[in-house]
Amino acid sequence: MMTSRSLSLLAPITLGIIILAAWEAICRLWHIPPYLMPSPSAIWRALMLDGMSLLHALLITLEITFAALVVAVLGGVLIAFLLVQSPLIERCLMPYVVIMQVTPIVAIAPLIIILIHNTPLALTACAALVAIFPVISNTLQGLRSVDPDLAAYFQMHKATRLQMLLRLRIPSALPMFMAGLRIATGLSLVGAIVAEFVAGTGGNSAGLAYQILQSGFQMDIPRMFAALFLITVAGLVLYAAAASLQRFALRHRS
Repeated sequence: MMTSRSLSLLAPITLGIIILAAWEAICRLWHIPPYLMPSPSAIWRALMLDGMSLLHALLITLEITFAALVVAVLGGVLIAFLLVQSPLIERCLMPYVVIMQVTPIVAIAPLIIILIHNTPLALTACAALVAIFPVISNTLQGLRSVDPDLAAYFQMHKATRLQMLLRLRIPSALPMFMAGLRIATGLSLVGAIVAEFVAGTGGNSAGLAYQILQSGFQMDIPRMFAALFLITVAGLVLYAAAASLQRFALRHRS
């Protein structure tokens, strides 16, 4: 008998195979040119032909992604810890956190790239700005969601602010923090791609976004789709890794 886990894995794979088969059949039967809509087989050939250069670009993009994720997590947690200390601090700083989130990164990325002369550092800053808000909001919500009875128990025993933070607030905030981390993982990749599009850096330090731009200029659409495929796979792997880390952390917490 098929388990629910096997079914949840088999169902999307089966649907994906059906979609790819229909896509391939439509491209072949209607003779659609590759520069308009490449078939999956054409995308696969482009991936095999330029796989090394695309993988090199993917590694550069992932370096920016992981660096941005680290900055977003550390900065987001520190800001959340600061906001939860006092309602006055939260009222003063929270509007700026919201402004940072609602401002499109495409609008401020050129300014960041101009101000920060080191291109990888500028790209990291742009991607971190995209990913930091869910870490701040989820961690802050988790730090607030303390059991009132436990808080009263700690206060009755005259626990210090640091003891309340380390022994009560942080354990209570862990589920919300892990949820924010899972969201921030995908946003870090999105932010890295967007920042690379804006920067348009080439050469050996070029990421996948530049490869997409270059393929578009050269009308090499199968290669463009191959780069998009690698981005999609990388995003799925990052999401699965974050979800596994969340399950591991919460299982050992309970």
